[in-house]
Amino acid sequence: MSGRRVSGVLLHPSALPGSGGIGDIGDMAYRFVDWLATAKQRRWQIMPLGPTSYGDSPYAGLSALAGNPLLISLEQLVRIGWLDEGALVGAPGSNGDWIDYGAIIPWKLTRLEWAFARFLAHGSADQRAAFARFCD
Repeated sequence: MSGRRVSGVLLHPSALPGSGGIGDIGDMAYRFVDWLATAKQRRWQIMPLGPTSYGDSPYAGLSALAGNPLLISLEQLVRIGWLDEGALVGAPGSNGDWIDYGAIIPWKLTRLEWAFARFLAHGSADQRAAFARFCD
């Protein structure tokens, strides 16, 4: 650290608008980072990003090492072709003010499974190699 003071914002990505109401590390996260830069903020504190347990709190994580698959952007999966746009229709459990995680989690996990199945069926050799490196 340089010793000079900096400021930032504490915001978990799940608090951003996102697929089915659960925020993710997708378009809104990138827009948020752009806003931080415009506002001359130097830090984004994000809290733990692991899968959550009872209560869906980022501080009640199931693992200190695993990532939370719910933070994967379904919109980005549509853009790269692993999901059809119709997969984003009909998300349950959100009215704009609150999220019913019990309803939305299985909906979103099902779509992630669809995307992975399409990847397994149609992924290029380069994509498969990158995935294998990631898994090692």
